[in-house]
Amino acid sequence: MIFKPDFLKLYAITDRAWIYRKPLDQQVEDAIRGGATIIQLREKNISEDEFIKEAVLIKKVCSKYDIPLIINDNADVAFKSGADGVHVGINDCPAEVIRQKYGKNFIIGATAKTVEQAKSAQKQGADYIGVGAVFPSPTKTDAVRITFSQLNDICNSVTIPAVAIGGISLENIHELTGCSIKGVAVVSAVFGSEDIQSATVKLRKEVEKYL
Repeated sequence: MIFKPDFLKLYAITDRAWIYRKPLDQQVEDAIRGGATIIQLREKNISEDEFIKEAVLIKKVCSKYDIPLIINDNADVAFKSGADGVHVGINDCPAEVIRQKYGKNFIIGATAKTVEQAKSAQKQGADYIGVGAVFPSPTKTDAVRITFSQLNDICNSVTIPAVAIGGISLENIHELTGCSIKGVAVVSAVFGSEDIQSATVKLRKEVEKYL
């Protein structure tokens, strides 16, 4: 899939903590119906075979709506499952290695917490950067926060688009007005909601209003 900056508008990231409520593929479909523009499948504690099997299932849902599926950290899982790309952290496999291995149409996102990291990600061939944490995050309590000034400095240091992440919710998204981002990435604000579709609809409206 060819990457488009608009994919980043409402970036929904899964979390296994809430799958007791409903199967994950149904949760993802609810999020997409509510207005999510891209899905990231994040798994930390399952085997690679299980990860691939789950990714194949989620990819079917995303393909139904022509929404890209990104895999967190593991480019091999992304490729083997037919996902559209991968998002890598600062200490994961470098974007340039992934680009060389999987080609120009494989979407690559990279975490950047400094201007230097952003510039490096762009130089290595990343399609976008994820910048944060912009607010305290309930899913990553050890995440280092960055100021809005730092966020803008990072975003403006590169020409590839950026998505803000970290503790973003319906209540605080308006605080990002004027920031140089293409969208927001959320976890609990979508998948931690009792009614995922309704929560995503409300978030999408706020994104359209303020970003």
